[in-house]
Amino acid sequence: MTPQNSDIETRKIPENELEEFFANFTKNFLIRDTANRIDLEVLGGDLGDQFEAQNSGIFGITYEPKEKALEFELQAGDHRIMNPKEVWVAQDSFGFVKSIEVVTQDGTRQVATMKRGAVNRPDQPSSEASAGF
Repeated sequence: MTPQNSDIETRKIPENELEEFFANFTKNFLIRDTANRIDLEVLGGDLGDQFEAQNSGIFGITYEPKEKALEFELQAGDHRIMNPKEVWVAQDSFGFVKSIEVVTQDGTRQVATMKRGAVNRPDQPSSEASAGF
């Protein structure tokens, strides 16, 4: 991931810091009554590039070290990434994570792009993938 401006810092989060990093981010920014939104795209693999969620509400991100699972709690249902090989984040100067790129063991990349406090217009409802992935 390449930063779009100088106020964005991009860095790799070591596996031993993932649980605390995402717990703090969720606590500080992803409160259930906020209007934060996320696009989640899977790049590569047999099916090509696919959106798992578009403009979906996001309530939290957790990392479970025992299961080695990064989980996104979305309005449409959870999205889980097992055994991430690398996790990269781009944060603004306030600490809000603008994007997350996860590289899995098979080389597939999953990119989450977050919009802080975005509000849907009534004529543009959110488009979300079905739960249970």
